[in-house]
Amino acid sequence: MWKTINPKSLKTFHCVQCFIRFESLATSNTSVGVNPGDSRSHRRDRNYSELDIPFRKAARGTFFQDKPVFGNAYEEDVTFQAFLRRTLPENVFSEVSSDLSRFGARVSSEIHDIGLECEDSPPKHEPFDAWGNRVDLLVTSEAWKRQKAIAAEEGMVSIPYENKHGPWSRVHHVAKSMLYNPSSGLYSCPLAMTDGALQFFRRSPMTSTNPAFSKAFSRLMSRDPTQFWTSGQWMTERRGGSDVADGTETVAVPQPDGTFKLYGYKWFSSATDSDMTLGLARIIDADGGSVAGSKGVSMFYLEVKKPDGSLNGIEILKLKNKLGTRQLPTAELLLDGTDAILASDPGRGVPAITPMLTITRLHNALASAAMMRKILLQARDYATKRRAFGKYVIDHPLHVQTLSRMEVDTRAAQLFVLDAARLLGLDETGEATEEESLLLRILTPLLKLYTAKMSISTVSEGLEAFGGQGYIEDTGLPGMLRDAQVLSIWEGTTNILSLDVLRSVLKSSGETLQVFSRAIDQRLEEAAKSNVPAIKDACGRLQHSGRELKGFLDRSTTEGPAFMELASRDLAYSMSRLYMGSLLVEHAIWAEATPEDAVVARRWCEQDLCPVVTNHGHGHYSPDGQAADRTLVMDGYPEKLA
Repeated sequence: MWKTINPKSLKTFHCVQCFIRFESLATSNTSVGVNPGDSRSHRRDRNYSELDIPFRKAARGTFFQDKPVFGNAYEEDVTFQAFLRRTLPENVFSEVSSDLSRFGARVSSEIHDIGLECEDSPPKHEPFDAWGNRVDLLVTSEAWKRQKAIAAEEGMVSIPYENKHGPWSRVHHVAKSMLYNPSSGLYSCPLAMTDGALQFFRRSPMTSTNPAFSKAFSRLMSRDPTQFWTSGQWMTERRGGSDVADGTETVAVPQPDGTFKLYGYKWFSSATDSDMTLGLARIIDADGGSVAGSKGVSMFYLEVKKPDGSLNGIEILKLKNKLGTRQLPTAELLLDGTDAILASDPGRGVPAITPMLTITRLHNALASAAMMRKILLQARDYATKRRAFGKYVIDHPLHVQTLSRMEVDTRAAQLFVLDAARLLGLDETGEATEEESLLLRILTPLLKLYTAKMSISTVSEGLEAFGGQGYIEDTGLPGMLRDAQVLSIWEGTTNILSLDVLRSVLKSSGETLQVFSRAIDQRLEEAAKSNVPAIKDACGRLQHSGRELKGFLDRSTTEGPAFMELASRDLAYSMSRLYMGSLLVEHAIWAEATPEDAVVARRWCEQDLCPVVTNHGHGHYSPDGQAADRTLVMDGYPEKLA
């Protein structure tokens, strides 16, 4: 007996990721007959062959996830704009804001993609030509070369040296660099070292008298891409990175004309394709002897290539195979008779690099804050496009809570960087008070060490916001985490910088610490007058933690050096959190502040603001605590150390 199927009874059957529709079986006002005598295979061929089944014959299905869009990072960042509007003079803000808005659009529409090309086309080293001649060609991509031209055109190094807006020029420069850095394909690294070199030349009395230095200064700050130079920094050798005093083995041999020839092995030379570099070496006497320690280290200027285009007594032994920053050529170099000019007073190489470190550490921190902002902007956009469990991800409160915590950290990092830029602008133009210069001295290592750790954490969390796509190289997202990891290592690890903070306090007989405390107290004194509950709560927490920190430091004067060294990392974290909290509170009481600013300040201050006091209470710095640390670390190690 024939059976009939009414077309109106057909339903659409849904799979998890595909939709199989049977409407194609139906015809208007007719029924489809199925002969019970037909074989099963015949019925299957007859019915399903006409269906539009997704994924068959290599069809890709019907669903495709929209990718996140990276927009204008300046116009989408309310905190960024608000700080500049609050801090800069009105006429300066108008001009700077216009430039940043324009540049933010250029980063989004052009530079971002060029940066991804740099990641996809890392540098290559060709040591020999086809005939066996040593040539040491360093091959970089066209995208990398394009970034150099863009950097020159946009004044990515020159802005603070053109000094158009006086001390505010540095704030303009740092703000613009924060837009550029995470999309630069790591071209921001040679720019950071170029900025450091310019800082050295601007301060050096030899720049105006030495033609080579004058030429370098002019080329480094040029906006003409055909004239623009970048600088490297060749400090690190095989014996160590941060310990340049005892780790420098490169020697400088005096020449009759007053120049030097360098002989040594540079273990880690970032931006190897730069046009010039500043490096450390020990001057040897006629007997081949040199002064040991930091007093024997001098700084030298050298150009990487000779006028004929050949390398200046330099052999590229290998390019470093790094976790991240693969876009950046970093090499091990052999210096074999490299022509160089003494750039510091003899034996004063280590002090000569101090102003450069202030610059490069600031660049490190702005990179940290900028990466945090970029991953958060992309994660926020993606959350409005990705659906899961029946609704957009942005409508899941737990996901929004995660993003909001990232937002609090990002705003704190941004304000820390921009405030340091304000202080640096005053200092380098001679307009800083003595207190402001001391404050900059102690803030610089704090800024670098704390924002670097925040960046790694925030970028890692940001990748999770994309689910599995956050782990896929084609998205361009994983590279951000690889690149962020270098931020806690380059220009001093967290522990090295913690000790630097401690040295700053001891060297100034505690004066830098007093200046630091006054800077916080002055902000809180004004904020404490607020009637906004969130601000009052944040102020109370900051004031309480500040008193605890002062009490700890007063008590620590009776302890030995080993105690403070052991506490230095927690001390640096405590100082960073307190200072950042004061910046957030100051921002929240501004006349044009929003309710969200108060929420951010309160949430930041809900954490343990003074871990050095907390951990001291747990006995972490006592002899027993120190012994427990060593026992835990060495437990199970086959070669027990005495």
